[in-house]
Amino acid sequence: MEITRNAALVVVDVQKGFEDAEFWGPRNNPAADENIASLIAAWQDTGRRVVFVRHDSHEPGSPLRPGHEGNDFKEYVQEQRGKGSGPELLVTKSVNSAFYGTPDLDAWLKAAGITQVVLAGIQTNMCVETTARMGGNLGYDVLVALDATHTFDLTGPNGWRLTAEELARASAVSLHGGGFARVVTTGELVAAVHHP
Repeated sequence: MEITRNAALVVVDVQKGFEDAEFWGPRNNPAADENIASLIAAWQDTGRRVVFVRHDSHEPGSPLRPGHEGNDFKEYVQEQRGKGSGPELLVTKSVNSAFYGTPDLDAWLKAAGITQVVLAGIQTNMCVETTARMGGNLGYDVLVALDATHTFDLTGPNGWRLTAEELARASAVSLHGGGFARVVTTGELVAAVHHP
């Protein structure tokens, strides 16, 4: 697997509000945070660009609403911000796609000549998947580090309920099988940036 010299890591919504199990329900992939931290470190160690995305929810009861502690990045992310030698960007959004945020992510990536984007974060089947699909539509080579994402059980129409793990797999199959993105592992990505 080849990771370009200027590939950007986009870290989606790794916020304290997602630790509210009472609000979100059961989650999958307890290793997600450790893997996200590994990717941020690998990108910073090699001077690559890192984008930190924060969801500023407009929903009154959301743990992610601005002014609420849950809106803050998880501590390990906050501690890693600004530590790399490569450029960093903070994008804030109130919808699922990081490409519909402030400042304009697509414009920032294009201005730097970036064609490859690696995604990690929360939730696999929501903001990570939506950002991946849109990135693919915009022409980027998108890689999703599935084991550096997690999500929560969800109920949809007709009382259908899927577990977090089922949703994560469905996201991976749709993204990879549908040609929007390549689904990869944290280990593959870390090895690729350290041993190009």
